[in-house]
Amino acid sequence: MSDRERRPTGRSGEALRLVSVSKVYGTGDGAVTALDGVTLSLPAGSFTAVMGPSGSGKSTLLQCAAGLDRPDQGQILVGGEEMGGVGEAALTRFRRDRIGFVFQQYNLLPTLTVEENTALPLRLAGRKADRENVRAVLAQVGLGGRLGHLPEELSGGQRQRVAIARALVTRPGLIFADEPTGALDTRSAREVLRLLRETVRLHGSTVVLVTHDPVAASYADSVLFLADGRLAGHLAAPTAVAVAERMTRLGDRPAGRRAADSPLTEV
Repeated sequence: MSDRERRPTGRSGEALRLVSVSKVYGTGDGAVTALDGVTLSLPAGSFTAVMGPSGSGKSTLLQCAAGLDRPDQGQILVGGEEMGGVGEAALTRFRRDRIGFVFQQYNLLPTLTVEENTALPLRLAGRKADRENVRAVLAQVGLGGRLGHLPEELSGGQRQRVAIARALVTRPGLIFADEPTGALDTRSAREVLRLLRETVRLHGSTVVLVTHDPVAASYADSVLFLADGRLAGHLAAPTAVAVAERMTRLGDRPAGRRAADSPLTEV
């Protein structure tokens, strides 16, 4: 059975669910609540941006939802399967099979070509890299003519497109993008954001974008706002102006417990 047959890419169903997820760093008077009982559900085939002030919990949300960190309380389900209660080896396999990652720093290996960097997740998982599939994914992100180039021979936008191809090559149902345009110029950033939006439309993947940029958030279907580790609002069909205005109001919230800059919430 092929990967495509094993992993439906339609828009039905639930891609991600968090139930009363909490995460505290430190103890005693120095304890910081990064996530405070966050509950959320994201449908398959959606593109959601997560925003909030510094210390709101954006990064922690991503780390816990992606299985890179474990919450202190609550449940996290990806495609209906719970991630908790398994060993590190099983969790690593789960991430490789079900989740893709795109980070601000491209994390490409400098001695590997574009094609080799893209195929790397398959090789790390002990799966045969289908050369035709790898090249097809690279063609979709506009790098079909750069297969043999090294990362140093590419622009920042091209490197980020390699990172997106690498995230897509295992056909994950869920892709987390953590400030993927933070190191790019305006034109390259727009190309990357359009590509993430196309990833949802063409592949049926669910994309969760953590960003501080209202323009980046406007490319998503909806925006979740975090403040003090809690869900603080939801905006459908966002525009950059509407997102910026909402962020201004979040910044005017009364001072309270500061959450470490971390994770996710509820729609």
